[in-house]
Amino acid sequence: MDGYRTLAGRGEAAFEIRGSEFVGRVAPVHTVADAEAFVAEIADAHADASHNVPCYRVREGDPEAGVLVREWQSDDGEPSGSAGKPALNVLVQREIENVVAVVTRYFGGTELGVGGLARAYGRGVKEAVDDAGVIEEVPHESFTLTATYDDSGTVRSVLESAGAEFAADYGEAVTFEVRVPREAAPALRERLRDATSGRVG
Repeated sequence: MDGYRTLAGRGEAAFEIRGSEFVGRVAPVHTVADAEAFVAEIADAHADASHNVPCYRVREGDPEAGVLVREWQSDDGEPSGSAGKPALNVLVQREIENVVAVVTRYFGGTELGVGGLARAYGRGVKEAVDDAGVIEEVPHESFTLTATYDDSGTVRSVLESAGAEFAADYGEAVTFEVRVPREAAPALRERLRDATSGRVG
């Protein structure tokens, strides 16, 4: 499983069906914790909604040993099977991974029935995914580097020139949390070792 399909960014779609307002929201994530945080963020922001139906598909495991895709969904009080599963099915059918979705419903007074709900929740995810856009992602590797303050500028410039994603924490030493495409990681480590005379890498 080298490359995989995921979202280009966050997406949103809103529509009304027989008085009920539906808002689908999707986001790319890297971990189950990221997915759960997004679900909580939407649930908190729309606590007045009738339902906030969540689902996610997140890659887990060591890429060398094999990656599993963890799937989860909830009906959040809607009739069993009418909301979470149809929402998740859109992600499965589109073959999208490392993605979380929440469809918010404000009840409009008219029951839609299980079939109507399934179509509405599926539509919420589908249109939000269309809004976000789908991209091919290559597997990434994350690692931590610790450098002295003297070396930190060199490390930062190597990471920037390599186009690596990173965050720096300036404590007693400087800790860099780095994320790069897996194929590029060995060469990047070698560049860092060379640039710092073997002190970092």
